[in-house]
Amino acid sequence: MPFDESITANIAKSVAEIPHPSLPKGSTIYGSTKIFPDYQAEEGESYLTLVHGIAHESSVSFVAILQATRALRKGFESVLYFYGPGSMNCMATRGFPTTGDSAFPGEQNINNSLETFIAEGGTVFCCRFGLSLHGLREEDLIPGVIPCHPLDVQDALIHFARKGAIINSTYNL
Repeated sequence: MPFDESITANIAKSVAEIPHPSLPKGSTIYGSTKIFPDYQAEEGESYLTLVHGIAHESSVSFVAILQATRALRKGFESVLYFYGPGSMNCMATRGFPTTGDSAFPGEQNINNSLETFIAEGGTVFCCRFGLSLHGLREEDLIPGVIPCHPLDVQDALIHFARKGAIINSTYNL
């Protein structure tokens, strides 16, 4: 290393202060007791997830998709509704250097998860106004994503509230 002897000695001392790794790979460090029952949907139950989170800016959008997929697999009529900057999550044109490529591990997580959600019977809506805010084209939506009028956000919320749906609203600032 390009350091003098005192810095090199301090590096060695710092690394040796705490044994690494402190636990071998595969060590259990968290308990596994699940507190609540593994609820399954009852006949006719719905689960609406609103997503107002920017793709890859936080885990909010990705976790919302995973939760909606879990609800779908529990038997709920599960719907994802992307609006505002959340609309960016629905783009099939993500990738670098070409669409579908991953410039970093996980770049396609959102796309792959939305495609799985749709393939398993979930419904995905995307606000056209949210698309327009970011210069995104409707024809570039992931296949199966349903474009919606901006006024549909509120009416979808009313629709699902009247059905007694569980409503999970996620928001990324």
